Amino acid sequence: MTGATLVARYTLFAIVASAANLGVQRVVLEIDRSEVGFLLALCTGTLTGLSVKYMLDKRWIFHDTRTGLTTHGRLFALYTLMGIFTTLIFWGTETAFWLVARTDAMREVGAILGLAVGYFLKYRLDLKYVFGDR
Repeated sequence: MTGATLVARYTLFAIVASAANLGVQRVVLEIDRSEVGFLLALCTGTLTGLSVKYMLDKRWIFHDTRTGLTTHGRLFALYTLMGIFTTLIFWGTETAFWLVARTDAMREVGAILGLAVGYFLKYRLDLKYVFGDR
């Protein structure tokens, strides 16, 4: 795969996962706009985006063909572990924008910025520690 194809796929998958993440957040926030609802939106959106991104990355970015529940469990655990730091960047940026502006538009701007930085770092970590052990 060429570098341009890799960047295009990774960017597309980041957009798809981000849209899934933010879509779930919107649904949760429509139900509960309190601070607890905001935290629940962050968590459920993040889990959704993480799951979507894992499935896409495993197959189409890292071309990992390993199968089995144990293997997927181990890989997803490592993938999630690599995502903890990057998720903190995402959450911190989104939360900062929310606290300053208190609007959905600015919250999502913060989310997009945080996700962009996080995904760049996550690719490097996944390449080395999650899918590089074949």
